Amino acid sequence: MKDDTTIRGLAHSDTIHDSAIKQVQGLADYTDDLNEPAGLLHAYLGLSSCAHGRIASLDLDAVRRSPGVIDVMTAADIPGENDVSPNGKHDDPILADGKVLFWGQPVFAVIAETRDQARRAAAKAKIEYEELPHALDPMAALEADMGYVTEPLTLRRGDADRGMAAAPRRIKGRFAIGGQDHFYLEGQIAMAVPGEDDEVTINVSTQHPSEVQHMVAHALQVPSHSVVVNVRRMGGGFGGKETQMNLFACIAAIAAKKWKRAVKIRPDRDDDMTATGKRHDFVVDYEVGFDDQGRILAVQGDWYARCGFSADLSGPVTDRALFHADNAYYYPDVRVSSHPMRTNTVSNTAFRGFGGPQGVIVAERMIEEIAYALGRDPLEIRKLNLYQNGQLTPYHQEVTDQILPRIFQELEASSDYQARRQAVLDWNAKGGTIRKGIALTPVKFGISFTATWFNQAGALIHIYNDGSIALNHGGTEMGQGLNTKVAQVVAEAFQCDISRIKITRTTTEKVPNTSATAASSGTDLNGMAALDAANQIKARLVEFVAERWQVAPDLVTFVPGHIVAGDHRVPFDEAIKAAYMARIHLSAAGFYKTPQIHWDRATGKGRPFYYYAYGAAVSEVSVDTLTGEYVIDRSDVIHDVGRSLNPAIDRGQVEGAFVQGTGWLTCEELWWDDKGQLRTHAPSTYKIPLASDKPRIFNVRLADWSENSERTIKRSKAVGEPPFMLGISVFEALNMAVASFTDYREPARLDAPATPERVLMAIEKLRP
Repeated sequence: MKDDTTIRGLAHSDTIHDSAIKQVQGLADYTDDLNEPAGLLHAYLGLSSCAHGRIASLDLDAVRRSPGVIDVMTAADIPGENDVSPNGKHDDPILADGKVLFWGQPVFAVIAETRDQARRAAAKAKIEYEELPHALDPMAALEADMGYVTEPLTLRRGDADRGMAAAPRRIKGRFAIGGQDHFYLEGQIAMAVPGEDDEVTINVSTQHPSEVQHMVAHALQVPSHSVVVNVRRMGGGFGGKETQMNLFACIAAIAAKKWKRAVKIRPDRDDDMTATGKRHDFVVDYEVGFDDQGRILAVQGDWYARCGFSADLSGPVTDRALFHADNAYYYPDVRVSSHPMRTNTVSNTAFRGFGGPQGVIVAERMIEEIAYALGRDPLEIRKLNLYQNGQLTPYHQEVTDQILPRIFQELEASSDYQARRQAVLDWNAKGGTIRKGIALTPVKFGISFTATWFNQAGALIHIYNDGSIALNHGGTEMGQGLNTKVAQVVAEAFQCDISRIKITRTTTEKVPNTSATAASSGTDLNGMAALDAANQIKARLVEFVAERWQVAPDLVTFVPGHIVAGDHRVPFDEAIKAAYMARIHLSAAGFYKTPQIHWDRATGKGRPFYYYAYGAAVSEVSVDTLTGEYVIDRSDVIHDVGRSLNPAIDRGQVEGAFVQGTGWLTCEELWWDDKGQLRTHAPSTYKIPLASDKPRIFNVRLADWSENSERTIKRSKAVGEPPFMLGISVFEALNMAVASFTDYREPARLDAPATPERVLMAIEKLRP
């Protein structure tokens, strides 16, 4: 194997995504691209058409008589637990059993020779329901006394009632914040292949292979060791494949074992959107007390979430909303509470930011309201209330790594914020059809799973005797570049070219008990685990080389393409070959757990986050006040990723997150009719941002001077979720444009998403 002295793909370099060329050429394998075993069967789900009711009759005769149909599965055919709840609450059946709790709930599964036959047959079921009362949104659920799907949380510090009473000024408000569909390009899919005895292998598009393994094991009543879960890559996940894939994997596995043939299941886009959970929408009642300078004195609020029929991840998601209800600002006295409401809708789930965005945007709403009340630039109020190091969050974690003042300073200058804001004010003062707005908003986002035990990872490295390296870790690749970054860490450790490293599929056979690739922590956790494995092998190599070439161990170093032992410069290949011949173990399993974090939910105190990632954005918009339509004229972003492992990939993550966050707040709208049927369940009715919707001018820069103060992998910071919240700058710019009709004396108080219709209604409300 050729090994140049100049090597590519080390840490901190712009290294191409390992799948980029294959994806462009159509050569990257996704689950649906895998070779299908002979005799493959296909499954398809039959969904309920009732939001809440008892199943009075279930006539599946026509389904069974359909061409190609092998059989039909119902809840009675599940050999083990009819449950895929990820929290142990046993409230999330694979197939409805006697009762349906939302429109679109899976009731049965058809097994047929082809997917088309299964899909057509599923439509022939005759189901009669005894309808029961239903509640669809959180406030209706509150009125109907539906209760919570999981335990609520209150965070408090100081005395919010006393602080509020003493505040010279107070503002109350209600803010409705919409949900969001994940809209991954690759839909949900699983293919199960039965093996001997209890064994089954599942190829699946999931962010959490170990959870799929456990769910399938429970459904089949077999030990986890009998279930193998493989993930080569996903076509997007965004949290929608953290728990939502469990049901599809279970259906495929149960059917495969029952009929002793491989089974694949892939819903079409409409059924995928109807039957799987989404970002939680919230209604938030808030109150903020402040002084005449705009300094916040007290905050209290209630976050009511549409959680759906079961808990799923609603507990930690609604907790996260509270963790980020302060965003970047210090609240001297604070009390915030979550209300995870049970509703007759699909169970909402993880989504990029995991509830954090629904907390952050309320903090920004309060800042804007204070600024409008005082006739000030909101940026002044933001600066005035930024955390200072040493202050405590509402969950009693000390802020120690504040860098937003520098980000603000650089962004304000590079975006020419002050001059452009004055230009916007001057433009709007002329009146006219087109109104403009500009806003600068920050994000401070805590990094770690708040479930402390998830903050662990494993990795496995083999070096073969030709010097090639196989790398496996517990994270999953969904387009975010995780595999590339982890490979860069290993390349850096061995000082070898990244082309020498083969990143193999994620599989429960190689790395057990993995955590979900979520919470922006994939690189932090798996990169450190891979480094641990590499360091174990390096230590053995150092000992071997020192003995072979008779030098002290501290004189053995790894340099590009070589191992140096005193005066000897041994090519990496030759050193590995010699080590193999000397019977040196060239394989290692690495492990990592995040230090220092702890969280006591009962007291609402702890250090749930290892560190914070920061960023800020300035956005300017133009609004057509006759139609409510708007364009994003320009956005400038500076985002903190610490010492970036791969600046090119990180910039891509920031750009993608910003656009997805903007979509959440502007055009993506989930709408259920009064019977509980989701009516925005396809691209024809659900609008995600197009390329033409991105800012006309889009300047994205990393804070390249930043370095994580904690000992993370190469002092980098997580990047997946934090920049999602920078889209709030667009939302607040829209609010400013609308508020121009009252000369900024009254805020627009737009609810989210700020669709053109909603913007137009707000304009008409404020228009003189």
